[in-house]
Amino acid sequence: MKPLDKQVGGEHYRSCKIQPVEYIYANNLDYFEGNVIKYITRHRMKGDGAADIKKVIHYAELILQLAYNEKPEGGVDV
Repeated sequence: MKPLDKQVGGEHYRSCKIQPVEYIYANNLDYFEGNVIKYITRHRMKGDGAADIKKVIHYAELILQLAYNEKPEGGVDV
């Protein structure tokens, strides 16, 4: 079985037309950007969707701080 044909712990990524890992790899996204893609893709399919959206926001705030040296509006220092 090919690695893209299996998923450990569910089916939420394999059911996508394009798996997040394929998109992330093809576009040379970094760890933070990849996690934004991963969590936004699965928020409707797995567990607590609101928690996944909060994770997306957190990773976006990390990108603002670490890549652009900006404090997110209304955010707290991380």
